Amino acid sequence: MSRIIDEHRIYLGDKHRLGAFVRAVSSVVKSGQIILDLASGTGIMGLLACRAGAGRVYSIEMGGMVAVAREIARVNGFGDRIVFIKGHSTHVDLPEKVDVVVADQMGNFGFNAGVVEYFADARRRFLKPEGVTIPLRMDLVLAPIEAPDFYGQLEFWNTSPAGFDFRSTRVMAANTGYQVKLPPESLCGDAVVIASVDLNHATTEPFHGEGMAMILRSGTMHGLGGWFTAELAAGISMTNSPLSPERIERRQVYFPIDRAVQVVEGDSVQIRMTVRPADSIVNWNVDVLDGCSGAKKGSFRHSTWKGMLLPSEDLTRTTPHFKPKLIPRGQGRRTVVNLCDGVRTLTEIEDEVFRLHPNLFRNREEASLFVAEVVTRYAE
Repeated sequence: MSRIIDEHRIYLGDKHRLGAFVRAVSSVVKSGQIILDLASGTGIMGLLACRAGAGRVYSIEMGGMVAVAREIARVNGFGDRIVFIKGHSTHVDLPEKVDVVVADQMGNFGFNAGVVEYFADARRRFLKPEGVTIPLRMDLVLAPIEAPDFYGQLEFWNTSPAGFDFRSTRVMAANTGYQVKLPPESLCGDAVVIASVDLNHATTEPFHGEGMAMILRSGTMHGLGGWFTAELAAGISMTNSPLSPERIERRQVYFPIDRAVQVVEGDSVQIRMTVRPADSIVNWNVDVLDGCSGAKKGSFRHSTWKGMLLPSEDLTRTTPHFKPKLIPRGQGRRTVVNLCDGVRTLTEIEDEVFRLHPNLFRNREEASLFVAEVVTRYAE
């Protein structure tokens, strides 16, 4: 079974997620309205919109699922009302404005699957002035956690696999957000809303948040657990909170701190966070304060920027004075693009690319696959 197909089986089988969207779409979509479904997958949001009375749905999907969704729409009797567009929503155009934009592009910590930037673009180019989005907004939530198993992923780099020193890697490991399944009992402090994002107005500019969480039980603090709560429509929400009995089937995120800290009830944790949605960069500053004296038990500064893999070879290519030159495969791609003139057939392009770049391909079949990769992405 295709991994992507099975991924969508999980989405559709999540009764809390699907139920929340059923209620939200039914409450928002009005008869005859024009709907836009971003990153539509199986097209379930479009089907719900049609059932709610939508006059037309534009369903945008950049992957092969668009063919699956088109057939699903046909067999359910909505093939004439849903217009499928293969592509990335930021790279396509629509012939008309829409009344509602809907998507579930929320990751483990809400923002990190593209919902902010995709909605910002869709609002600017596609949504009517009086139009709305589903979801309306989302809250990003953090809580101090005791999680020795998660923290052990950091400490692993202080060991010596096969007798070698890997300690330099721990810096990157400590500046990474990890997808995890947070046990409710791992929380050792308050859950605080660190930031609220209004998806009807949010831009891709960085946003900031801060909060103070009280420690509720003695233990060892290993970092922060994070999740989101999304208001899909008025009075209708969904969340991946480990504390909710109706949480959706989506993991949470673990933000480590560099050193484990012993805490007792009454201590407090000051949290400051900056999120750069367009770059998927998160900075988290954590100060653990003694509940009696107010003295700092620990102070930590982390950023996913420090956790990025940035080889010197790649950094060199981004300096202002670098003089780039195409490698042979780049020259081959340029040839394909130049030959896509609306006159030559695909067979003619394949023949010419194979002739002009004999050292790139072992046979004509390889040349055909190479051409197909370029054409399916950049030609129409």
